[in-house]
Amino acid sequence: MRAAPPSAASAGRALPQAAAALVLVLMLLVIVRLPWAGDLGMHAATVQRLRHDLLHPGNPLVDVDTPSPYYSPWMLVLGCVAKVTGLSVFVVLRIGALAGLALLVSGVWRYVRTLSAHRAAPALAILCLVFLWGPVLFSWSGFLGLNSLALTVSYPSVFALGLSFHLWAWLARALRGEADWGVWLRLGLLWGVVLLCHQFTGVVASLGALAVVISARPGRAVLPRLGAALLLGVVLLALWPYYDFFALFSAGSGLEAIHRPLYEHLAGRFGLVLLGVVALALRLRRDRRDPLVLFFLLGVLVFAAGGVTGHYSWGRALPAVLIPAQLAAALETVSAGGRAVRTGWACVLGAALAVGAWTQAGTLGYALGRDALPPAVAVKYRPPWVGYQWITPWVGYGDVVMARTLPSRQIPAYGPYTVAPGYPDVFLPDQGRRDAAVARYFAAGTSADGRWAMVREYGVRWVVTKGASTDPWLRRVAAGPGDQVLYEVRR
Repeated sequence: MRAAPPSAASAGRALPQAAAALVLVLMLLVIVRLPWAGDLGMHAATVQRLRHDLLHPGNPLVDVDTPSPYYSPWMLVLGCVAKVTGLSVFVVLRIGALAGLALLVSGVWRYVRTLSAHRAAPALAILCLVFLWGPVLFSWSGFLGLNSLALTVSYPSVFALGLSFHLWAWLARALRGEADWGVWLRLGLLWGVVLLCHQFTGVVASLGALAVVISARPGRAVLPRLGAALLLGVVLLALWPYYDFFALFSAGSGLEAIHRPLYEHLAGRFGLVLLGVVALALRLRRDRRDPLVLFFLLGVLVFAAGGVTGHYSWGRALPAVLIPAQLAAALETVSAGGRAVRTGWACVLGAALAVGAWTQAGTLGYALGRDALPPAVAVKYRPPWVGYQWITPWVGYGDVVMARTLPSRQIPAYGPYTVAPGYPDVFLPDQGRRDAAVARYFAAGTSADGRWAMVREYGVRWVVTKGASTDPWLRRVAAGPGDQVLYEVRR
């Protein structure tokens, strides 16, 4: 078989590398703007509480002393950075985003290097991870589509995914060589840190690690070291002081409704990943214990079990299905049999990546602004949320604000608390009562006396709502976007 001309081979490497570099530049510009959507307020509030009290931060959203799974090792590091430097929470989150992105890119590079020595493989893997999705836009934390990554790059899930890729790469090398006990114990600690930083990503990391181990078929000499690594990871989980990790196993019932959409519109959201499934089938023919195939099958098993049993939160294991398929699609482009086959595969993959990139083209707006986008791209742009910095001249740290769900997802980011959390909280025993109180407060039939009773019960100092209020104990202070008004409670 005749080798490809040097110029063609160089171009084949340079094109995906240049495209991947452009993606990274785009992400750096996104980090500068840090678009607000989803859980950003929760993570900002977590850093706020830690910067004020590293040892006893309390609930990040409401003024009670409860543990929270958001107090992870990574957020503790960011809280220390905020406390020591005095930087604003959003600057610290940008620093965290840079660290998470660097960890993710380097982790993908290291893991792909355990699967292929081709110089273009890591860059192609990055392109497949961010673009090989589907013709319907999909964004969720813990998922690596470009639009999703742009909105969640400062989240612990991105940091945890970066650690996961490093875990798989390190584990694969340890299983191939004569790694000493110290290496295995550090692997156990790394596994525990991933689980503490983002529990759902920890499940994905565990499935990927299990696939690496099964594929390597370790001998008896390795098993004690592997067992010691697992034991040390479990000890770390048990000793983590900020929340009871194992209590999460009995606290998932409130999360099922939120995660049910993960089982909807699968073809539209993930249809292009079928190309990776074909690549996995080809890898299976070559090696029955291929690590990507095993990883994929384990992910399918967990995801399908969640759908069958109604445990829709298990759908967060879906990256364990997507990631190996996306990586397989990239690797098949550089490892398929003959030159003609590789060329054909590259053309098909390129077309699929183009479709995925066009679906997510609106992400450019998070870096450049909507006005800079061509009209055809601007219609794909989804504006980020508007923040609540307009209340900060009056509302102080630790003040309690009465607000509906969406404002409650953002207001704590600036330091205040809300009556009810904007997100499900598995460690807050009276969340249902608090949610009901907020609903009653803003209900049309609630009397002024009823509202005043709730204000007194929860120590409310401020109310954020739309339109005018006739309650005599409220004083209008400021107006914000969308006809919102900030009222002070007069005692």
